[in-house]
Amino acid sequence: MQKIILLIASVAISTWSAHAQAPAPSTQHANTRFEQLGPVLPTPNTFRTASGAPGKDYFQNRADYDIKVTLDDINQKITASEAITYHNNSADALPYLWLQLDQNLFKPDAIGNVAKTNSINADRGASMRQIDPNSALAGKDYGHKITSVRDQSGKALKYTINQTMMRIDLPQAVSPGKSVTFTIDWNFKIIDAKTVGGRSGYEFFPKDGNYIYEMAQWFPRLCAYNDVNGWQNKQFLGQGEFTLIFGNYKVAITAPSDHIVGATGELQNPAQVLTATQQKRWNEAKVRGDKPGENPVQIVTQADAEAAEKAKPGDVKGTKTWIYDAKNVRDFAFASSRKFIWDALQPTVEGKRVWAMSLYPKEANPLWGQYSTRLVAHTLKSYSRRTIAYPYPVAYSVHGPIGGMEYPMMSFNGARPEADGTYSVGTKNFLISVVIHEVGHNFFPMIVNSDERQWSWMDEGLNSFLEGLACLEWDANFPAHGIDPQYIVPYMQLDSSQQVPIMSSSDNILPGTFGPNAYTKPATALNILRETVMGRELFDYAFKEYARRWAFKSPEPADFFRTLEDASGVDLDWFWKGWFFGVQPVDQSLVKVDWFQPNSQNPDITKAEARKAAQQRLNTISKQRDALSKDETVVSQDSTMRDFYNRYDPYAVTEEDRKKYQDYLASLTTEERLLAEAGTNFYTISLKNKGGIPMPVIVRMQFEDGTDSVARFPAEIWRFNDVSIKKVITTSKKVKQWTLDPFYEIADINTEDNSFPPVAQPTRFQLFKQQGRGAAAGPNPMQQQRQSSPAKQGTGRN
Repeated sequence: MQKIILLIASVAISTWSAHAQAPAPSTQHANTRFEQLGPVLPTPNTFRTASGAPGKDYFQNRADYDIKVTLDDINQKITASEAITYHNNSADALPYLWLQLDQNLFKPDAIGNVAKTNSINADRGASMRQIDPNSALAGKDYGHKITSVRDQSGKALKYTINQTMMRIDLPQAVSPGKSVTFTIDWNFKIIDAKTVGGRSGYEFFPKDGNYIYEMAQWFPRLCAYNDVNGWQNKQFLGQGEFTLIFGNYKVAITAPSDHIVGATGELQNPAQVLTATQQKRWNEAKVRGDKPGENPVQIVTQADAEAAEKAKPGDVKGTKTWIYDAKNVRDFAFASSRKFIWDALQPTVEGKRVWAMSLYPKEANPLWGQYSTRLVAHTLKSYSRRTIAYPYPVAYSVHGPIGGMEYPMMSFNGARPEADGTYSVGTKNFLISVVIHEVGHNFFPMIVNSDERQWSWMDEGLNSFLEGLACLEWDANFPAHGIDPQYIVPYMQLDSSQQVPIMSSSDNILPGTFGPNAYTKPATALNILRETVMGRELFDYAFKEYARRWAFKSPEPADFFRTLEDASGVDLDWFWKGWFFGVQPVDQSLVKVDWFQPNSQNPDITKAEARKAAQQRLNTISKQRDALSKDETVVSQDSTMRDFYNRYDPYAVTEEDRKKYQDYLASLTTEERLLAEAGTNFYTISLKNKGGIPMPVIVRMQFEDGTDSVARFPAEIWRFNDVSIKKVITTSKKVKQWTLDPFYEIADINTEDNSFPPVAQPTRFQLFKQQGRGAAAGPNPMQQQRQSSPAKQGTGRN
């Protein structure tokens, strides 16, 4: 009786101490880890509320553009003019306006280029790029050439260019609630994207002598003025992307008459730029896209594109002007080439028909013809379910020199098969992921308009998270490593000096870590929130609420953090601190497990156990050997030497034993009696948080009968001691193996100490064998199969 009563008492004391425990020692950080973020986040105000929603005084300025642009296919040049109407919806009078001149990044003396670091390795030699990181810019004369800035009456306005920013001084300030209209004329040489790099430019195809143009950051555009920063005129250094405002666009794009031009917005004059055949195919595509297996309609076929690309720049006289109109967008991009194949569907997305389109050269087939437009349609549907219904009329995927970049209604995507039309599974998977990712950017940041110049993770991280979910909805076996906790482990294993927090300015993220920092770590964190911390139902509701609140508005990080907590009722401040504001990893350790069982006092059990234990203690090696000669002992040979004790069995159950047991049971409560009779097992697991980030504890118990069970405890289990804790787990079965984080869901950087008893992990070694060096990688499996079956080879192009 004493043993079971002591056990019950110890549980009661443990429960009380959870509420009365003394403050954690200085070596622990529970008080800070689980305190609210309040002092860290901006103070709520009438612009941005404590709930994470826009406040009653929230405002955003806007700019409407009327642009006329001409593409020079012979000299690879843009010449354009624009009329901008700027609407001041703030409460402040604005004496000047700031605009972005992104093409100035490609001037050799731009701050983003001069600030690049480099070194020479004497042992390995050095390339020209290592000696001069900007060697591709030398002598090219890239950058915006502003030729005129005038007010609505035609009078010249004073302006000052500071690197990638231009300030226009107004004759009088734009008053609150008022607008101002002005015009700018400019031109610039288009960069060779393959040589220079960047987010837009041209690609030259030597075989046919033609170009693909993907044009973005091509026009002077307004900076954002808001309640957080005033003017966001932080220089464009190349890494931190764009902070923009919404507006309406009317853009007339003049290109060679044999070019196909796609752009942000709806085409306003199809009858003037499309042939009768193309218009017929256009109309056929309007009713395609809702049935499984329904393929896009080719408005411009591969045969059409191949016929067009027989011409060279300058061969075809005359031009066409494509007019596009885009409502309530934050940017505008376009693509142009005579090489383009053009296919389209018009699937129903949340009850509305939306154009899904692709532009690509024959070099992109067969991959693009099979996958691109179907992926566009899939992305719009997947993201719309999780955020808001896609509001725009069209979404493009365009193949050219840019590996992946996003703009409203238009994305530039890579992934090109081999020259023979074969491709590796890696190339196919990259196409799937990059199209979903870049089309997905229509939602973040093109609709939920975050400040990319400051916070890359707010668009890249959130979008990478949704990309992972959409990829798995496309193919359940897709390797969506960007949201899988296992795959962020190598980054989180890095020394803290090689990382910066997610909450770091875009341009200050360390070289080589931009991908994990801005994309996969926040994406993985959101997936952990959804799967492990909050659960899918609460997370999905809160995430959708964030998109709904901030659609066509400009949120800050605090608005995201607060909304997810506000809409879910889950305190996540400890999570934001660990994952977003710090660089410590997750590393839980299962130190040991202590096993306890209540003493039932049942003599049939206790004496049988005592007999078994005595037999085990007496089963020494000497006893085993002496047993061979036991019949030779005196007592064995002479019965007169035996008495009562030679026949006495101390482990036999007596009537007195049974009476005491019944008296004992009568003294117990019903709950205590059930506990005593059930043979319950009590295990105390001892855990350490060696990494720093407190996370939920997930432990798997594998029982002796071959079954298993998983126990889950919230992160708050660490709130009184974030270094070392113990937890009692009760089971009716005996546990033979314990495993922490059995499903690899918390990004634990060291799983070797997650088992008890420890499970030995083999160290692999390879028998030494002399091998040649520098062997080239073999062809992709598709290419191998085609080479082994030449009779089945096709042209490799659709």
